[in-house]
Amino acid sequence: SAALLLLPGIGVIAPTDPRFVATVEAIERHLARDGMLLRYSAPDDFGTPRTAFLVCSFWLVDALHGIGRKDDARALFERILSLRNHVGLLSEDVDPRTGRLWGNYPQTYSQVGLILSAMRLSRSWEEGFWRAW
Repeated sequence: SAALLLLPGIGVIAPTDPRFVATVEAIERHLARDGMLLRYSAPDDFGTPRTAFLVCSFWLVDALHGIGRKDDARALFERILSLRNHVGLLSEDVDPRTGRLWGNYPQTYSQVGLILSAMRLSRSWEEGFWRAW
């Protein structure tokens, strides 16, 4: 599950721990579609997931940054930013192939993910509260 990417943020494991690095890599292999992250890949009542859950993609940005893949984190962040509509808002999901926004709109989770990832990627926020990342 993409939620495993949150483990360092809640103090369960250090982002540089080799087990977490391996977890990030496994999540990318199993849940990434054209660079964007699905919430899960198992079929459910709606079928097999085809759209990426944007907050999960922001979690991946944060995890990539935490494990030291800062260029990959910034590239994914910029890709997600390019998906915003004309007033800068994001929906809940995105079709990873086309970039078409899907689901609830506007989506608070996506907007909060954008803000938190921007703070983590910002040089001016590297010290203090965000030091762990």
